Amino acid sequence: MTDIQTFLAEHWLDMLSTTLGIIYIILEYKAHIALWLVGIIMPAIDIYLFWSVGLYADFGMAIYYTFAALYGYAVWKFGRKKNQRTDEQLPITHFKPSLILPSVLVFLAVWLGIYEVLIHFTNSNVPVTDSFINALSFIALWALARKYLEQWAIWIVVDAVSAALYAYKGIPFKAGLYALYAVIAVMGYCKWRRMMKPPLPPTTPSFAP
Repeated sequence: MTDIQTFLAEHWLDMLSTTLGIIYIILEYKAHIALWLVGIIMPAIDIYLFWSVGLYADFGMAIYYTFAALYGYAVWKFGRKKNQRTDEQLPITHFKPSLILPSVLVFLAVWLGIYEVLIHFTNSNVPVTDSFINALSFIALWALARKYLEQWAIWIVVDAVSAALYAYKGIPFKAGLYALYAVIAVMGYCKWRRMMKPPLPPTTPSFAP
């Protein structure tokens, strides 16, 4: 077996997951609902991939991603926001200020919970980073499902840290994918901001003469 064949045999699953990931981020960039369909398939591959390299928090999150993709598809397809027209797709909106503190508290709780699981029940050698990425991804994916513009800012952090972690764990294609994700996340933020519709002007009461 040649070196190339050996490399492909060792990394074909990583390459397949990476290919699906590229399709996913392109669809997300375009705010296309089909991203959720890819988001159902891709985690199924990641479940095995992450378990095989000892990224147990990522393994657990891949299971969560599958169910979150089903939720995201349902929200984008059937969800409604304030001032949304009946024939209009779920609009892109800003993250509500009232959700910031609850989101931070949930993030910290999930981070601590995943960290405790990793140090007590697995042999993970990167428990802090692995749990951080997945806790923040938990919030980012929910924000994406709600179609909040600021989900891109959260993903920039997740993607940059993930790229470094996957490179360290010897998953080169996945590392490259997440480095690309970080760049596209910046572009995605700018594109979604342009796609946002301006808020409706306040209505002024009219008085009959």
